[in-house]
Amino acid sequence: MTFVTVAELSELTDDLPLAVDVDDELTVAIVRHNGALYAIEDECSHGNVPLSEGDVEDGSIECYLHGSRFDLATGAVLNLPATEPVRVFPVRVDGDLIQVDPESTTTDF
Repeated sequence: MTFVTVAELSELTDDLPLAVDVDDELTVAIVRHNGALYAIEDECSHGNVPLSEGDVEDGSIECYLHGSRFDLATGAVLNLPATEPVRVFPVRVDGDLIQVDPESTTTDF
């Protein structure tokens, strides 16, 4: 696993997604929800819409444009119009640094 530092814990607010660039090709939304950290691809699979602009509740994040919801832990689609999951990535905390592993995905649907 190759973890990359993407943010500091102080940048997070519970249930408010934070968009971070992991590298030149990948942006993820970091979410702290119910005490857990999640790193989910910051693009709705239904369209080119940032998930980081959506609402978080009940373990999911909503695409603000069309209303599709995705499971924060698995990336699975919870309702239409999206039909494809989004990638989720391992995330950890080292001191006060948030780190994501862009080379691994943790999809389980």
